[in-house]
Amino acid sequence: MIPVTMEREIFNSLVDERLGWACMEPTFMKIRAKSPAVKNEAIAQLGRGQRALCMFRILYGHSSKSAEEYYAWICYLLDQPGYWSSVLEGLQFFGDDKLVNLLEESKELFEARNQRTGADWGEAAITDLEKDAELLEAVNRLYSQYKELTTHSLQIIAGYIRSNPNEFIVFSDGQA
Repeated sequence: MIPVTMEREIFNSLVDERLGWACMEPTFMKIRAKSPAVKNEAIAQLGRGQRALCMFRILYGHSSKSAEEYYAWICYLLDQPGYWSSVLEGLQFFGDDKLVNLLEESKELFEARNQRTGADWGEAAITDLEKDAELLEAVNRLYSQYKELTTHSLQIIAGYIRSNPNEFIVFSDGQA
């Protein structure tokens, strides 16, 4: 486990979205722009709750700004060995079955498209959406649902962190 040192006052003041980010920021600083081996080693050092949070933040941080990013990042995660299953395991850890179901639906739809076009995950690009109106419509629908569900996901995860701060935080005032 790699806890984050934080003042209790800051911990208590952070909104749900920022709390999860603050708990993972030191890990992300270690792995940003690093090799897969460095990333995997850093993630392996995390406790179970931290790893679940980390994988959610990896998904959320790269896929929450647009439907295009959602499509491209889902395909990227599916192309990276172990990442997709780790994201799903993380969401299951937090009991976020609705988001798991949406991600599985997205995977099935994108997989069907890949089979239809003969593409693989590594070939997915945002420009696919410009060339395929049916895919664009589906991605927009999925992304809209994703935005709604991740608002709830952030609440679930922040609630878990607030109920189990010792899994994520060492308070700088020394109190438990």
